[in-house]
Amino acid sequence: MDTVALAVTDGMLHFELSLAYEVFGADLTAAGIVDHWYRLVVCGPGPVRAGRFRVEPDHGLDHLPHADTVIVPGWVDVDVAPPADLVDAVRAAHDAGARVASLCTGAFVLAAAGLLDGKRATTHWAHARDLATRYPHVQVDPDVLYVDNGRVLTSAGKAAAMDLCLHLVRLDHGSSVANAVARRLVVPPHRDGGQAQFVTTPVPAPDHHPLADLFPWVMQRLDHPLTVEDLARQARMSSRNLGRHFRSVTGTTPLQWLLTQRIRHAQELLESSDDSIDSIAAATGMGTATTLRRHFNRTVGVPPDTYRRTFRARTCPGPDGSGPPRPAG
Repeated sequence: MDTVALAVTDGMLHFELSLAYEVFGADLTAAGIVDHWYRLVVCGPGPVRAGRFRVEPDHGLDHLPHADTVIVPGWVDVDVAPPADLVDAVRAAHDAGARVASLCTGAFVLAAAGLLDGKRATTHWAHARDLATRYPHVQVDPDVLYVDNGRVLTSAGKAAAMDLCLHLVRLDHGSSVANAVARRLVVPPHRDGGQAQFVTTPVPAPDHHPLADLFPWVMQRLDHPLTVEDLARQARMSSRNLGRHFRSVTGTTPLQWLLTQRIRHAQELLESSDDSIDSIAAATGMGTATTLRRHFNRTVGVPPDTYRRTFRARTCPGPDGSGPPRPAG
């Protein structure tokens, strides 16, 4: 997935456009994070306007089928049909084998191209009903941050575009590199839950919600067989109250959140250590290699051994995400 093409035209949202440009267009080889990064190109019908900014594309829209990944940023006015040349170019890129991802309301472009028919997809929560009404063959999920259908991906609104971009980096380069990119951008490498938590109330500031002290306590004890009762006792609340606060802050249950942290830690150990699967199972609180393999395969989509072979074959950053890269393996 070397070449990433940003598909631009008049009416694109500049926030999502610049966010994708920052993730895929930054020279991370100079920063020592990786030894090989994406080649980013901007494709459009000519000079276009994104908000108050003028964008000069590198190529025309007919260049999209030459890309490995095509990113379609948000679309300003979802009541206006996207340009036919953009829709046709995005469809042609997908037909040529490109991975296609939309950010925010860019999902309307993918839907117009027929790429979301019969698939689960998301967009900004404020426009999810419009997307479902206009394209009834699309299974719109308004409660998630992004949806990965393999070669077709969609993200929710605004900041969720960053979640999807980092997810793409994680797929291509592994969690260590994605975490290093997130640290560079000063954003979380992965957010749990979905956009439903943003519909009526924002997520509390990190230091001003009832679980602020619990999260670091858990992260230091992932090798322990923690239960919901253990977490509730540490948080000094009932299990029912704990579940309510977890749903409010993370968008998921305590056990699902805990499993996500265990899987993520297992990914980091598989990439950065030579520990056996049994040792990693113990270090992540999974107990046995069989349990780790079952949950890892179900969550990540491949067995731990396959994941290690894939990402230990790449060049990884140092443990703090900075400094010169070191050969993996």
